[in-house]
Amino acid sequence: MPLGLALLLLVAAAHAEILEGRVTHVADGDSLSVCIEHREVRIRLVNIDAPEYQQAFGVESRKSLAELCERQVARVDWTKEDQYGRKLGTVYCGGVDANAEQVRRGLAWVSRLDRPDASLFSAERAARAGRIGLWADPGAVPPWKWRRANTSASPWKGVKPRGC
Repeated sequence: MPLGLALLLLVAAAHAEILEGRVTHVADGDSLSVCIEHREVRIRLVNIDAPEYQQAFGVESRKSLAELCERQVARVDWTKEDQYGRKLGTVYCGGVDANAEQVRRGLAWVSRLDRPDASLFSAERAARAGRIGLWADPGAVPPWKWRRANTSASPWKGVKPRGC
């Protein structure tokens, strides 16, 4: 194995971590909390961006993620935290990749901020073509544009991590 590849794998392994815990709260279509060692840990589903709760399809997106994960044991593969202290990762509930499922259901966009897997873009194209979920609305506004135009409260505002 070339030295460069070995170093890259070593660095990636050093930063990757897997967490498992029961989902205690679903804030919106791409954020939830998991109980780990009697502490609530906030998770942001990486590579996707769901409509804000107050935005069109926001309620449906949150309901979808709750249907997938609420009160279930979730496995979270994460590599970093965001500026709000949330773990950024891929969430699996009942063996289902919740990040990809939200995109397949047409209830989240693929985020271009990270380097998402090509399969997420394929799922988004299929949802668009099928006019599934938010893609039924030809004027659907991406959440990053909606947030710029609206200064509404975050679903996390006033919510403090708690014991569980």
